[in-house]
Amino acid sequence: MSGPSLTSRVEISVSCRNLPDRDVTSKSDPQCVLFLRQPGTSNFQEIGRTEKLNNTLDPEFSHRFIVDFMFEERQLVKFQIYDLDSPSARLSEHDFLGELETSIGELVSRRRFETTLSKTGHKKSTIIITCFELQECKQIVSFIAEGKKLDKKDFLGKSDPYLEIYQPMEEITSENEVNKVRHWTLVHRTEVIKNNLNPRWAKFLVPLNRLCRGNRQLLLRFDCHDYDSDGSHDFIGSFYSSLESLEQEVARSRSAQRTLISKKKKSAGTIVFSQIGIETIDSFVDYIQGGTELHFTVAIDFTGSNGDPRDPRSLHHVSADGRPNQYELAIISVGEIVQDYDSDKQFPGLGFGALLPPMFSGVQDAFSLTLQPENPYCAGMPGLLAAYRSCIRAVRLYGPTNFSPVINHVASMAAAHQTGAQYFVLLIITDGIITDFEKTKQAIIKASSLPMSIIIVGVGDEDFSAMEELDSDDKRLRCGSMIAERDVVQFVPLRRFIQGGSIDRSRYALAKEVLAELPNQVCEWMRRRGIRAGPPRVRNDAPLVAGGAGIPGSAPYPGTQPGGAQYPGAPYPGVPQSGPGYPGAPQPGYPAGPVYAPGAAAPTAPPPAYPAASGGAQASVPPYLGVPPSAP
Repeated sequence: MSGPSLTSRVEISVSCRNLPDRDVTSKSDPQCVLFLRQPGTSNFQEIGRTEKLNNTLDPEFSHRFIVDFMFEERQLVKFQIYDLDSPSARLSEHDFLGELETSIGELVSRRRFETTLSKTGHKKSTIIITCFELQECKQIVSFIAEGKKLDKKDFLGKSDPYLEIYQPMEEITSENEVNKVRHWTLVHRTEVIKNNLNPRWAKFLVPLNRLCRGNRQLLLRFDCHDYDSDGSHDFIGSFYSSLESLEQEVARSRSAQRTLISKKKKSAGTIVFSQIGIETIDSFVDYIQGGTELHFTVAIDFTGSNGDPRDPRSLHHVSADGRPNQYELAIISVGEIVQDYDSDKQFPGLGFGALLPPMFSGVQDAFSLTLQPENPYCAGMPGLLAAYRSCIRAVRLYGPTNFSPVINHVASMAAAHQTGAQYFVLLIITDGIITDFEKTKQAIIKASSLPMSIIIVGVGDEDFSAMEELDSDDKRLRCGSMIAERDVVQFVPLRRFIQGGSIDRSRYALAKEVLAELPNQVCEWMRRRGIRAGPPRVRNDAPLVAGGAGIPGSAPYPGTQPGGAQYPGAPYPGVPQSGPGYPGAPQPGYPAGPVYAPGAAAPTAPPPAYPAASGGAQASVPPYLGVPPSAP
């Protein structure tokens, strides 16, 4: 009899030395991409990217990869380094700097791994990887720090300082042991404060395990640098201290001061910590079990660039063999995960960029997939897919590609429910470049203060490089004087997950990528609002019946079988089959009855009223998604 598998999570950090210089007038702008080989195949699947560091051949990436380590499997991974030459997300458009192929087991056993990069054409290029087990810990350390009278490093101005915190590989507790340390690992980097010798950095949070591996007496190194755009950042000074020492001094004197020591062993200014606090935080599981529900809304691009749905090459083509198109694949991949955290399984479906029957006049920027403004709800994933398939036969694809109306639409719902009982997830699926880009940025920035996250999946072969600006992992999104409170957007191009792989693996990889940040986004919003998780509760709603997603290898959704009531080739409710029902062809009729849940039983009690989903102003916000009117 086989025992349970040994699985734990490991955290991987990456740095490089002596990378090739591919830029003519400056140094390379490196980024590291991590790939994991799929079991039983020779295909490597991308699982993450670090931030880009400008003008440096010796990058220390602050982003860390989190990977599940399974002892019983040989998990091959590949680290590839690229010089980013444009905002494009396509790696083929950037200069390749080198790679390392190894296994997770090798990294775990070595803990620190330094070796030469291959395929660089530069024998001195090395990569340094550190790997630690990620222990479960709910404690987080908050810092408020500022500099005082820092050294001036810029000839025509003041310094542009930023602060870095490093932990040693070895367990040391005093400065007398610093010489024993062979390698320091970056754990946090602050933002840059421009032209200021007395900078005050924004409050920052670091998990206790990441900061000091849970050992508050571990000696840490704090470095202060002057940022230069050419990558030749000037060292201002550094100091050593343990977290415990800083904590005690702040508790005793209300602040802790440390002198920065320059390379010449002279004072280079002072770093003052006015707050260092350690708090036990609630996890995503705590919030979910305490009653928080995720409310899922889908917004689908019905613009003309998708192609005539009758054409098999169209992104909206519904295949007769039941194979999902790219829109359906994205809906299934994300929706199947999120639906488990919504008790009533009633999902609003929205569309944008289409002309609606019966008049086909006036582009609608936020309409219900059910084509019933008063009731956009779809009964679970089967109802959502059926509503999409019905809608694609009834509307005319048009344009433009405006995101802001659907974002503002869901944001109005989130604004009415800020008690922590609800958190809203908007999935936008699109094939093209955003037309109202500035308005979209403004809408996202406003939404960043609400209990809401936005997932954008790009389908087709369009260049989605502009979308990367919205997914502001490295810095907060800005638009004019507006600054996002937090990062709420995750963007991925679907083609990254469907090339040469099975549909099941594509679904798994896509869901893992786009939903990876969601738990942290939920927890961050709750923490910022001071909302603690409620006591654990037991849900009494009926569980989902185990089954697949209506795609090869899985049990089909109701109504998706060939010849079934909602299968292509059989009549959709109320949609006449005598006319094509596609762009450019008049639609002789329009559904008179509900279409939101074809093939599924209607709920015993209809969901509460929903505001008219249109591109215009929203009505006053009513109760939403099954939340009783008496609820806060």
